[in-house]
Amino acid sequence: MKQHFLLDPEITFLNHGSFGACPKPVFDTYQQWQRELECRPIEFLGRRAIPLLAESREKLAAYLNCAAQDLVYFPNPTTAINMVVRNLDLQPGDEILTTDHEYGAMDRTWRYFCARSGAKYIQRHVPLPVTTHADFIENFWAGVTPQTKVIFFSHITSTTALIFPAAEICRRTREAGILCIVDGAHAPGHIPLDLTALDADIYTGACHKWLMAPKGAAFLYARRDLQARLDPLVVSWGYDADPSYGSGNTFIDYHEWQGTRDIAAFLSVPAAIDFQREQDWDRVRARSRSLIRAAQQQIQSLIGTALICANPDEWLGQMVALPLPDGVDGAVLKARLYDEYRIEIPFTNWGGQFFLRLSIQGYNTQDDVDALQSALTELLP
Repeated sequence: MKQHFLLDPEITFLNHGSFGACPKPVFDTYQQWQRELECRPIEFLGRRAIPLLAESREKLAAYLNCAAQDLVYFPNPTTAINMVVRNLDLQPGDEILTTDHEYGAMDRTWRYFCARSGAKYIQRHVPLPVTTHADFIENFWAGVTPQTKVIFFSHITSTTALIFPAAEICRRTREAGILCIVDGAHAPGHIPLDLTALDADIYTGACHKWLMAPKGAAFLYARRDLQARLDPLVVSWGYDADPSYGSGNTFIDYHEWQGTRDIAAFLSVPAAIDFQREQDWDRVRARSRSLIRAAQQQIQSLIGTALICANPDEWLGQMVALPLPDGVDGAVLKARLYDEYRIEIPFTNWGGQFFLRLSIQGYNTQDDVDALQSALTELLP
């Protein structure tokens, strides 16, 4: 599988979760779209862009099992959530309930808008190790109050690499009449994702991570009855668009029809979907999950720390957060792993505890895990 990727062969790459890695044929498609733009910029951006985006969006919608008119492309989930939060009309005393495992950029976004509106960003503590999904739900739901206006959470957490029980949270939120917003940055291409069945109000996901599209491809899904409330982050040509030129859909035109920009990453998403289908990616994912289960046991036996979840099959996909021993500085360890051993792996910090976050993708092998184990044997006290 490594032959299909552009990754530096001199580096042991165990950090797919941060920015993904684009396969060569998908990257070739990406560059082909860029060349077409440069060859005929007026034709491409002036006449072809809207129908090409519609075709790409249809392919992505089929992959996610939702209607194409409920999706719009964004460069990343953080930008998409910024657009949503700006439109919420938060008031003093409103509460946004979330967990203390959320992505730093999202935490900053919510804190920024809460500070200016008087709303409260409530980070419900989810202790480690997690036990069962049922226990998680009961603990999290105990944070709901009459002032809870929004429930926001990660489908798969960035810091601790845990798969939260999104379907049950969405179900309870809908029954309670609370707006449900899901940060699914790590979900597409990583775990099965059916947006119709999930039934979130708002869902955003990255296509450039586990789906392996080029960098700068993400999406926002919004329930149809909410779309009219979502004004664009950038007011441009799609606002009050001439219907003879636009897509015919106000929600899509508002958010996708902007000024001059490179849309090649968006147009390459179908190529990423096709690549995974051609490579029998269900089999690749199953092998990756098997490898990361074994890697978790192998590395944690070495470092002697406890598991952060009772049932890895319930909580983990192709990433795992490995707690480091007390006294080990995660930033220093990360730097030495890269500088001395050419191993690319991130460290995270949750609740004052340092973790190494290990990602396993189709191009990884047991040799990569063994290289990490060998380096840690020499570096850890």
